[in-house]
Amino acid sequence: MKSTNQPIDGPEGASASFGEAPAIILPNGGYRNLIAFRKSDVIYQGTYVFCRRFLPPYGDRTVDQMVQGARSCKQNIAEGSAASGTSRETEITLTGVARASLAELREDYLDYLTAHGESDWPSSDPRKTAMHSYATSHNDWRDYARLFAERPAAVLCNLQLVLINQTRRLLERLLKSQEADFRRHGGVRERMHAARAAARGQEWEQALWNWLSSARSGAELGAREVAVMGAVRRIAAKQRQKMGW
Repeated sequence: MKSTNQPIDGPEGASASFGEAPAIILPNGGYRNLIAFRKSDVIYQGTYVFCRRFLPPYGDRTVDQMVQGARSCKQNIAEGSAASGTSRETEITLTGVARASLAELREDYLDYLTAHGESDWPSSDPRKTAMHSYATSHNDWRDYARLFAERPAAVLCNLQLVLINQTRRLLERLLKSQEADFRRHGGVRERMHAARAAARGQEWEQALWNWLSSARSGAELGAREVAVMGAVRRIAAKQRQKMGW
């Protein structure tokens, strides 16, 4: 930019606002503070104790399926949270897997009740109402350890069904929040592109500043200002033509 006749052209994709470049790695982790994760830990620990107390230790694949299903929910919430900084898509996928794992585990508990002549208590049953109230305000394993060590199988099955239903609803809300966040921020590729565009815009702005501030007279500054405005109009015209506006 040494001559007043030098053309000024903005970089392809330059930021219009010249603001700060958006973050590429978004905040992530913190899953241990999620109520859904804490409840999923209760479900996993409770499933492990339930299987140890009421199912045969060998020769029954149901034990492995139930424990792995419960663990899958907890682990996928954690892994999704950890991945969210670089891939919202992965976070959404893993949260969906966690929810699906609970659906499978729920069927295992219902099958156990049916096989042993028991049933899923209706929501109008005072026992179910009491369980729902307790589970709503208690989200940590220490609140349930004694119950799972002492209560009969039918009671624990119904308690797990309550916990599973509550956790599934929490995961559904979490998924909606993650999807909204993805629409707002995009994936890592979009953020990288936006960051590069913002950086190019900042470089262009600095170059303009250096060129204009180096003018040796008011007349030279005016001529450079006209050149800059002409360049802006040319870029805007190209953009309108490109977009069909």
